[in-house]
Amino acid sequence: MTEAIWTTISANLQQRLEPGHYKVWIAPLAGCFDGTELVVHAVSAFAAGFVRDHFLPAIHAAAAAVVGKDIPVRITDAPVPSACRTVREDGVAGSEAGQPEAGQAVSQGRARDVSKSVPSLLTVPGGHENAPAAPLVAAPGRSWQPSAPLRLSPAFMAPASMAPAHAAPASGNGQYALPLRYDDAAFCISARAWRHSFEDFVVGPCNELAFAASRSMCKERKGADILFLSSSPGLGKTHLVQAVGQQLYKECNYRAPKVEYLTAEEFASRLVMAFKGNDTDRFKSRYRETDVLLLEDVHFLQGKEKIQEELLATIKTLQERGSKVIFSSSFMPRDLQNMSGELVSRLHSGFLAVIDRPDRAMRKKIFTEKARLSQVTLPEDVSDFLAESLDSDVRQIESCLHNLALKAKLLRCGITMQMAWEAVQYYAPCEKKLDLEKIIAYVSRGYGISSSQMCSKSRKRDLVVARNTVFFLARKHTDLSLEEIGTIFGRSHSTVIKGITSLEREMSRETSLGRQIAGAISLIERNGGIISPS
Repeated sequence: MTEAIWTTISANLQQRLEPGHYKVWIAPLAGCFDGTELVVHAVSAFAAGFVRDHFLPAIHAAAAAVVGKDIPVRITDAPVPSACRTVREDGVAGSEAGQPEAGQAVSQGRARDVSKSVPSLLTVPGGHENAPAAPLVAAPGRSWQPSAPLRLSPAFMAPASMAPAHAAPASGNGQYALPLRYDDAAFCISARAWRHSFEDFVVGPCNELAFAASRSMCKERKGADILFLSSSPGLGKTHLVQAVGQQLYKECNYRAPKVEYLTAEEFASRLVMAFKGNDTDRFKSRYRETDVLLLEDVHFLQGKEKIQEELLATIKTLQERGSKVIFSSSFMPRDLQNMSGELVSRLHSGFLAVIDRPDRAMRKKIFTEKARLSQVTLPEDVSDFLAESLDSDVRQIESCLHNLALKAKLLRCGITMQMAWEAVQYYAPCEKKLDLEKIIAYVSRGYGISSSQMCSKSRKRDLVVARNTVFFLARKHTDLSLEEIGTIFGRSHSTVIKGITSLEREMSRETSLGRQIAGAISLIERNGGIISPS
């Protein structure tokens, strides 16, 4: 009985997860359900930890859908009990009769007739636990294929209230093929392990509106159906977007609505793959039938006409079915260039929430709260100094605090002012503000080109990278508008946006060029404002 339940759960997971994720992490697992708890056995401690961190929500939801109620799920690397064996994808049963246990390596090519290799543990329809078991067989007229869905007794299918909309027909021997897809919303939760929550988000005047708007998206279907979060990098957009996903999951007690979370770049690449694989129907079904769509860095879609058309159609469908959509971007919708007018209009149609840079009091509050969450003792004078010195973004604040905590742990001492001084040198300017003239001078010196070359019409790669670096730093460290920055270089503000987006994308990919750019920016920022203690 436990074997069939885990097989059903595993098959459902196969339909909901990426094929590569399922094959590598889920297929090797063995499951044992004793009526009160589902114990999932992994092949090693590492595998158990990875599955626990990344796939536990999906396993929880699948188990609830199959069993009909919420049950505890425990993931372990302990050996599989002999009384609890599971059928592997290659058709080999574990444990008895000299067969390898679940989790052990099974050599390829050992797939055999399932009626011979799998003990009959499934009850016949309408029977009881001690009744003779019906053999597990392939559909009439078809040979056994290891990757084909197993055929189970109806007794182990999901409850009637969770039945799929289009179940496969019953075979002649009274057995049923597993459904390809459940329509039950309880099962349709993303397998992503949410890293951020509302509880560890520090709220202040600079972000309280965005925080409140994000919380409202987790309530019942009322209010705005689209939320657009905008801020400079590192101020909490991703934190809030992921917090929405986690809160939806928590409030629904593991029966959350279907949530899709991805970046605009991932959306574009998956659509391109769907076009190449002639699988656009599946792509559309996945993203147009979700309950909540969380899409980050929407400015990546600038200039990508076909992707914009698909996103626009997706938004229309989601709004018609009452779903909610949250976007994030480093730019406001009005600043997005080479975007469909109708798409920009849709982005404008929801609630726009801007996250501003934290002031000194807010930065100190962030340091204090992050130190508390990390169980780090931060002296008052050190907290004041760090809040005064680091005025760039929250990500920088967290990184500095983590470095200080690690250094104190390695040295086995408390955090001191001297340690804070040393740490601050590796972060953004603290006592001087970079202006555009200094930015151009530092970039010119760093890249070995003249300011006149940078302002020229040349499209040489090194000049374009240098020019984009100035755009990036000017937007980050000055109060100049995009139009004003572009005017100085004889460019339009759309060119400035495109340059900043291109630079951010290159750095996020961590390529050789991206690392060089990030290093140059870090050096320019240090030279522009950090003053060491005497």
